[in-house]
Amino acid sequence: MAAPDRRVALVTGGTRGLGRALADAFLHEGYDVAVCGRSEPQDLPADGDRQALFVAADVRDPEQVEGLVQAVVDRFGRLDVLVNNAGGSPPADAATVSPRFVASIVTLNLVAPMVVAQRANEVMQKQNHGGSIISIASLCGLRPSPGTAAYGAAKAGLINLSESLAVEFAPKVRVNCVTPGALATDELHQAYGGDAYFEAVAATVPLKRMGQPDDVAKACLFLASESAAFITGANLLVHGGGDQPPVV
Repeated sequence: MAAPDRRVALVTGGTRGLGRALADAFLHEGYDVAVCGRSEPQDLPADGDRQALFVAADVRDPEQVEGLVQAVVDRFGRLDVLVNNAGGSPPADAATVSPRFVASIVTLNLVAPMVVAQRANEVMQKQNHGGSIISIASLCGLRPSPGTAAYGAAKAGLINLSESLAVEFAPKVRVNCVTPGALATDELHQAYGGDAYFEAVAATVPLKRMGQPDDVAKACLFLASESAAFITGANLLVHGGGDQPPVV
């Protein structure tokens, strides 16, 4: 069980990249943290001698989502914060991409976050203190997304979904989005050609640098905190003023 004064956060896709940074940040802030993924990583997010709980789960499968949330409650007795982080998409040509690919991207980036939010909300509504749900959207959901059209459309839907859930789950559960721009992660570095891509993107950002995962983590910690107690249905932009979409 969680310590009486320690809150519990679940970060989907929390074993690498941005998700790993989110899990590390919540651990460092004093939360008990659970993360999920399809396979267990070699090492888990940790803060000193405290380590995140790992639950093997594919968030695209509603039955596995049910088991994921139940495992968190069984271990800690509560769930205070959900960060819907799992998502992503490889580049794809919109003119030729298959319907199956489109469906899989929309499922991962829109349907799955809704299902996880539903299950988390069931737990949070029964708690005196309610809870907070934060979904990681993308700048692709606010502008044209050439090369990742299905992903951009799904993230646009995720922003709208969060606004709707904020109304339906109120007043006990707050629901917000964080929308990052391009982040300097190893995955993006490998996918788009390394330092030259990072430098080109940074040059288009008003603050003249790529975003860091820690920038997003700080935004999520704020939205989960009492400092944001009157904030719900919001979409917090963490993009340094915005960056230009890639040329494909």
